[in-house]
Amino acid sequence: MERVDLMPPSDAVAERADAYAAAPLLNCLLREVAQPLPDAADGELRVYRLPGGGRLLRVRGERRPAAPEVYAAGRWQRIGHAELVKLVAEELRGHTGLSNGDLPAEMIDSRDTVAALLTARARAAAPDDPYLRSEQSLITGHPYHPAPKARGGGPVAAWLPYAPEAHARFPLVLLGVREDEVAEEGDMSALDALAAVPQGYRLLPAHPWQLDLVAGDLAPAFADGRLVRLGESAFTTWPTAAIRTVYEPVRDLFLKFSLDVRITNDIRRLWAHDLRRLRRTDAAATAAFAAMGGPAGWLGDRGYRTARFAFEELAVIVRDGLRGPLLPGATALLAAGLVEGYDGDPLAATADPEAWWEAYLRAVVPPALTAFADHGVVLEAHLQNTLVAVGPDGMPVQALYRDAEGVKLLADVERAAGWERLVYCLVVNHLTEVAAALAERHAGFDPWPAARRELGRHPLPEVAELLASPTLPGKTNLLLRWTGADGADARYLPLPNPLAAE
Repeated sequence: MERVDLMPPSDAVAERADAYAAAPLLNCLLREVAQPLPDAADGELRVYRLPGGGRLLRVRGERRPAAPEVYAAGRWQRIGHAELVKLVAEELRGHTGLSNGDLPAEMIDSRDTVAALLTARARAAAPDDPYLRSEQSLITGHPYHPAPKARGGGPVAAWLPYAPEAHARFPLVLLGVREDEVAEEGDMSALDALAAVPQGYRLLPAHPWQLDLVAGDLAPAFADGRLVRLGESAFTTWPTAAIRTVYEPVRDLFLKFSLDVRITNDIRRLWAHDLRRLRRTDAAATAAFAAMGGPAGWLGDRGYRTARFAFEELAVIVRDGLRGPLLPGATALLAAGLVEGYDGDPLAATADPEAWWEAYLRAVVPPALTAFADHGVVLEAHLQNTLVAVGPDGMPVQALYRDAEGVKLLADVERAAGWERLVYCLVVNHLTEVAAALAERHAGFDPWPAARRELGRHPLPEVAELLASPTLPGKTNLLLRWTGADGADARYLPLPNPLAAE
């Protein structure tokens, strides 16, 4: 494990951290609360009225708004991230009639996390592997969340050694669980192959950060022999964008752990109810992709193992690696990384945005719609659950989807609710972001005619309605967090639909 350097960030890093943290917070405020004043726009400057107190807010740019200013005392006055947090809190108190002391602290934590990441990243070596580089590129993170980089308010030294954005890599802690205390479902042979264990025990790898977080609860199990420490793994793992999921390239193995930290909307524990439905949702997704016959692929969650006395705290999911479904000669990349940008990003490098975008749409849209229409499987097809494989020329050739925990089945939910979730994940969270990143780099490029054509190839009544609808469902992450709603309780507001025929 690499040494953690806790030197304070420089003024330049602090300024960059403010900008990184302000952009998603502004996106939330402008989407969910503020009222645009189009007649007051001036070039890249856009003006909004804040309904809580009638104040005017001005920002620069659209995709990643920057340089916020408030009109006061007869002039525009620039505000930093801390002032922006206060402004948002005041607006939300007026807008909802509710107070929330936790979310402003998370917003500040998110900004401070970015500063620590930028400082550490400047001294860290990025992975040579382009796939790992894409997974570890997300400094902004979720572009429509008020605190996308918050790490639970803990000290930097507790989480920085495990931060993908700081190019972390680390061994796992290996535990032995007494056989009569093991709880598992599915094929766990990949875990058993990682290391030898004493007779009467089964191997249970643990994320070192999670083990630190729950150490007090586990002390009795270590004392009475239900758990034993077996040292560290002989191999190194790389944390992916999800933070609690790691990849071991030599064995081509993903492992997903519980993590008792709030990241975006949820405490990232592997909840018992999700674990117990995992085999069913994964089986449905696996069957759906097998029936499609390629080129799209599904990274299956083979099952889980844990200890009965710490069922959620110590759970680990074994996920398929890349080599099985990946096309020969192709390189898998995280879709969210393409939007964020990193060294070697093929989206940024393309000289033909139209052809690249059409290839991208052909890769990601058909499998998501086919899974829904033909198999009743609602993929959580957002940017962080989609890998896009590109050929040697950087052109998209294949999509790989993952995360059975986020899959919904139409057998369990209303079809309309399943479709709304798919549209939000695939179109609003995913395609609109990739389209905006391309349009930002290529003046005059209009991505939406090609998107309409690709969606229109699928004879679903919901697609026809989507292409005719004036609005799309936008998730209200800021209001969800402010009102204390359950992280899984998605609420939507209507957004203008760029797919609608003019």
